[in-house]
Amino acid sequence: MFQAADDAPLIMAANRDERFDRPAVPIAVLREREPRILGGRDLLAGGTWLAVNEHGLVAGLTNQPSAYGRDPAKRSRGELPLAFAAHRSAAEAVDAVVPGIDPARYNPCWMLVGDTEALFSIGIAGGTKPELEQLGPGVHVLENAPLRSGSAKAAFVRLLIAERLGTPAGAGGLEAGRTVAVLEAVLGDHRPAVSEPRTDENGRVWPPELSAACVHVEGHGTRSAMTVSVPATGLPSVRVADGPPCETPLCDVTSLWTEPSPDTGRLTSA
Repeated sequence: MFQAADDAPLIMAANRDERFDRPAVPIAVLREREPRILGGRDLLAGGTWLAVNEHGLVAGLTNQPSAYGRDPAKRSRGELPLAFAAHRSAAEAVDAVVPGIDPARYNPCWMLVGDTEALFSIGIAGGTKPELEQLGPGVHVLENAPLRSGSAKAAFVRLLIAERLGTPAGAGGLEAGRTVAVLEAVLGDHRPAVSEPRTDENGRVWPPELSAACVHVEGHGTRSAMTVSVPATGLPSVRVADGPPCETPLCDVTSLWTEPSPDTGRLTSA
């Protein structure tokens, strides 16, 4: 949510959906200083799916689902949020990182990179260069598809947010604390956006449960959740659930800006 809450111009909320057998740490200090970066750590391929730095830059990605899994010959997509989060601002990061990205070297993904001043959508899914778009104020929902794909899941999540806020998605004048609470509730919602299974071009059947915000299917599902609230000044507030947010409370880990990372990533509710 970009420039919709008066006291936090950038609020990001995300679930991590992944195979249960893929090892990961839900929150860690990914870089100690200059700048300090927090985020989840993928223990298989390295990198992260969502990173936030001390300056309030947030960079996250979603993957393109594939019946064949990721191509291990290509570079890890998890490098990309870290590359963007190494910079002081979103505009600076985009100028520095995007020209050096060759989409052919990565498995397909889509990104949101933003701070309190600017928000960008970046598509890294073929072609000779990333697809870059600067976004305006409002609610932007990115799932495992391009931002402008007309996704039923993204549209349904926007509707859930608007219903819980009691105001059209993207309306300004919101309060950060209430907005974060609404987003966390939506992260734990199991209602699917579609009622019937979908068959893709490769003949793989995708159950409707995958279109819910919080996913539970055999061998795969929502593994963790994270919200980041970036004020106009000061350090971002970070909350993380080490498990599906429908049953695992999100805990405040903002102290990691000054304290060591948990040894195992396990969190305890305050």
